[in-house]
Amino acid sequence: MILALEIVLLLLIAASIVFYSWCAIATLRFYTGKKPDARSSDQPVSILIPVCGIDEGSWENWESFCQQTYGSYEVVFGVMDPKDPAVPVLEKLIATYSDRARLITSLEVRGINYQISNLMHLLEAARHEIIILTNDDMWVQPDYLSIVAPPLADPSVGIVTCGYLGHNPAFPVAALASLGRCVDFIPSVLVARDLEGGLQFALGATIATRKSILEKVGGLQTVVNRVGSDYHIGNLISDAGYRIELSQYVLETDTGEERFQQLLKRELRWARTSRWQRGWLYFTIATTYGTVYCLPLLLLSGFQTWAIVVSGFTIGLRVVQSLIAMVRMGCPKLAKWMWLLPVRDGLNFIIWAIGVSVKPFTGADDSSKSAKGEFFRMPRVKPDSRTGTNRQIWGCQRRSVCLVCSQPLVLGR
Repeated sequence: MILALEIVLLLLIAASIVFYSWCAIATLRFYTGKKPDARSSDQPVSILIPVCGIDEGSWENWESFCQQTYGSYEVVFGVMDPKDPAVPVLEKLIATYSDRARLITSLEVRGINYQISNLMHLLEAARHEIIILTNDDMWVQPDYLSIVAPPLADPSVGIVTCGYLGHNPAFPVAALASLGRCVDFIPSVLVARDLEGGLQFALGATIATRKSILEKVGGLQTVVNRVGSDYHIGNLISDAGYRIELSQYVLETDTGEERFQQLLKRELRWARTSRWQRGWLYFTIATTYGTVYCLPLLLLSGFQTWAIVVSGFTIGLRVVQSLIAMVRMGCPKLAKWMWLLPVRDGLNFIIWAIGVSVKPFTGADDSSKSAKGEFFRMPRVKPDSRTGTNRQIWGCQRRSVCLVCSQPLVLGR
């Protein structure tokens, strides 16, 4: 029995070694290539930012989008609730940058996904063909637009998307979040890009596209009742025959003094979403936790020399891969938090294991819990009388709550 377990662990570790090596090579290849030139364009751009609430750094984040060294652009902020504490701050920002920034509020909810509901209104208000969907907790350099927008001049490009992380976190929990994005998430995206011959999905930090392309794939209403909207938007546009370009530009997002419970809640939600989206492929992620498997291998083998050598090589490779990611993505200061890497790897495994227990959507009898514990009836698909396409109907057995952000939900007419 012990021998069988050792063999299984060795196979998992071997697969992880391949994965770590691939991540390191893919990161080096992608971020060592020619940097995109920051150049102006005659294509005007609308930046659409859905906002909900305010936290430390919000003003700096939002102002950074209004300070772009780009020709013609506008920044449109949307707030669902006119009583949101972000409104007075945004009004002050609009007054400061009245030539390029606008605010729309009191927005009707159009589905379970508040963020997409917000973006649907912003999209209708946008004045330009090229649009950039982003999040309200991102900070960008003044050359952001000059790097992200120009590739859309190529008609074969349907989306330009970007990674995101905290380059210099000040607190341990924020460092855990940044480590996850820098040494795991973005390298995994690069591996998926290699495996699939190009990206088949987008990242929510930046979805730069054209209005006409969104309309061609059915518009945002096709994802307003779905979790993982950024994944689905990219998937729809990729399936329509367009190329998704991953930019070398990495946005800044710092979770500040976020509590560990908040980090765990968010990443569990991501794991559930990934499980729903990927189905059985989610189980293959088990082959990426080599450092976690080293401890049981050492214990089962009684710390024999061969097990120590295998574990030492695996851990060393993981450290090298992580350092490569930090240096190539421009966040070498993240290296001071390397002592948290074992915690990050252990947390990754625990979150993945919890995600395994989540059933994917299979029909009207499936149910799941939101972050607050409310049970949801999973989507029943039926024809939409207006479009002739299928749409998802969501119902809650206790009260209406958004599955994505756990906010109270009042569906619009």
